[in-house]
Amino acid sequence: MAERDNRRRDRDENPEFADRLVAINRVSKTVKGGKRFGFAALVVVGDQKGRVGFGKGKAKEVPEAIRKATEQARRNLIRVPLREGRTLHHDMEGRHGAGRVVMRSAPAGTGIIAGGPMRAVFEMLGLQDVVSKSLGSQNPYNMIRATLDGLRAEQSPRAVAQRRGKKVADILRKPEEASAEVAEA
Repeated sequence: MAERDNRRRDRDENPEFADRLVAINRVSKTVKGGKRFGFAALVVVGDQKGRVGFGKGKAKEVPEAIRKATEQARRNLIRVPLREGRTLHHDMEGRHGAGRVVMRSAPAGTGIIAGGPMRAVFEMLGLQDVVSKSLGSQNPYNMIRATLDGLRAEQSPRAVAQRRGKKVADILRKPEEASAEVAEA
């Protein structure tokens, strides 16, 4: 039992992950004596080195809802390959329900050009240069799910080359260069 408490304490004190509160929603339940209020929290957690996750928590008090959401987010982390540790490898689109987001890689110095919930995901992921646009749903839950759906589709040139049994240089070469080589041969 003591070992379990130590692990829990280590996880709570572990500064490896940063978290960002995206939305907090007060919900009410009407009962015989009046209304009972509760809170729903949406939190994004990441290590700012390519891992990110989100969670939602509900409780009677705000801090408890945030704690539950943070714990769930840490359990649901995904790894995203980053180019030069600052941007995406390629452009992509993510969807969830009516939410649709478009994410594009950007040159150094561009910064994070994104709306609220998407910005939180990119900051926790560790992206420094990205251009994105949210189309469709403005619901923060759906925007985050659509963003993570797109990020799951992200593939590094190394992974693509390994899957195809080629070299990374062959994958990154421009089509014009490849056709010029074929014409020379």
